[in-house]
Amino acid sequence: MSEPEHIDLILRTWAYEPETLSVRIVQGSDGRDVLQMRIDMGVLQLEMEGRPDGARPGGCDTYYDNLLQLSLPEGDKFVMSESQCDDVDREFVQFYHRRICWLRLQNYERAVRDADHTLALMDFCQKHSADEQWTLSHEQYRPFVIFHRTQASALALLESENAEAAVHEINRGLDLLKHVFEQFDVEEQYRDDELVTRLTELRETLRQEYGVGKTLHERLAEAVASEQYELAARLRDELARRKN
Repeated sequence: MSEPEHIDLILRTWAYEPETLSVRIVQGSDGRDVLQMRIDMGVLQLEMEGRPDGARPGGCDTYYDNLLQLSLPEGDKFVMSESQCDDVDREFVQFYHRRICWLRLQNYERAVRDADHTLALMDFCQKHSADEQWTLSHEQYRPFVIFHRTQASALALLESENAEAAVHEINRGLDLLKHVFEQFDVEEQYRDDELVTRLTELRETLRQEYGVGKTLHERLAEAVASEQYELAARLRDELARRKN
């Protein structure tokens, strides 16, 4: 019988630092790259593609994909079972861990992808869960996921396009957050919310550092609000031209 394997060498050579998130990419025994996160009691290892634990529920890339397949015969009438809710809980946690790893590594496009998965899974649960309290236990984190997604998407656009695109993406994220606050009838808390404040500060920092004035979308909104329709038409044409 072979001796049990242990990770003493990893723990000795990779010290835990409580004041920071320690993440790295290493090569697995078969040559594939994997993510590792150092935690106080050891190391978490996550796959970089598909589900973070490498499982293929029902032969699908993620449990969310599996749920989509299972719900097809019943459509809107599909109701999640208690065990399915438990499996969703596990997937939420796994994608959270990987999302913060991507943010720490500044791999913003992958962070956006994992945030989108989580938001889509939240939407599915909101529609198909029979337990309202269980649904709300996840919905309370929707602003935090939107914050991560907006932050990552804006910084990705800053790298791939320009600062104006990043500012516009932050405005889109702020609009999404405001909608969530309105949906739960707590819109009076929106302006003072910490996540809103942090995104607003990031937006104004980008404006200052990159000399970004009002974006085309902001100018268009102002033109429409002030009934300057000729100016609004020109701005729409400019937006269409840029998009093309």
